[in-house]
Amino acid sequence: MTRTKCSSRLPKRLDLKQTGAIPTTGLTALQGIDDALRVRKGEAVIIHGASGGVGTLAMQFAKLRGARVLASASGKDGVTLALRMGADDAVDRKRGDIVAAARRFAPDGIDAVLGLAGGDGLERRIDTLRRGGRCAYPNGVEPEPRKRRGIEIVSYDAVAGVRQFERLGRALDEADLEVPISDAYELADAAKSHERLAEWRVLGKIVLTVRNATTHS
Repeated sequence: MTRTKCSSRLPKRLDLKQTGAIPTTGLTALQGIDDALRVRKGEAVIIHGASGGVGTLAMQFAKLRGARVLASASGKDGVTLALRMGADDAVDRKRGDIVAAARRFAPDGIDAVLGLAGGDGLERRIDTLRRGGRCAYPNGVEPEPRKRRGIEIVSYDAVAGVRQFERLGRALDEADLEVPISDAYELADAAKSHERLAEWRVLGKIVLTVRNATTHS
């Protein structure tokens, strides 16, 4: 990313298009893993919505912290992407049996869930948590999960600022991050990018290009 008051140098190994896709999703992913969930080495973590823009980054940050990641992704291609991004195991979030997968993955229960999609799917993933487990989700995920006794459930907003972007830049380099780009559209075709997002089959990020710069959609 170019140097401004709230940005830092271009991360290693990433081109301008990939870097332009990171700021909002990267902060949401990193702060979800580090601040909201406080993921630690050796923990079993489910990333629900793992094949999307935030999820693909969150998986890599969780692995950076030494966690074991069970990805809940969209479709066979989403499962394939999640495994390529470093997930230890992955299940199709619509067709797979997450409860059975979680029992195999962590017989004593999952430690933490990052919920990037709401509804019954998120509720089932919370059901796999051990007593004392944690679930975090970004504000805007709906419907919000119901509270459970013995389970910590928190919502959060990504915080942007100079220190946060510097911290994100360090994590990007440490994780040797990959940023999958699903599609790129010219700014004049922004409406098409929103139509693509509405299909709910986007793997990774969609970016808008503005001459020689990019911004995330």
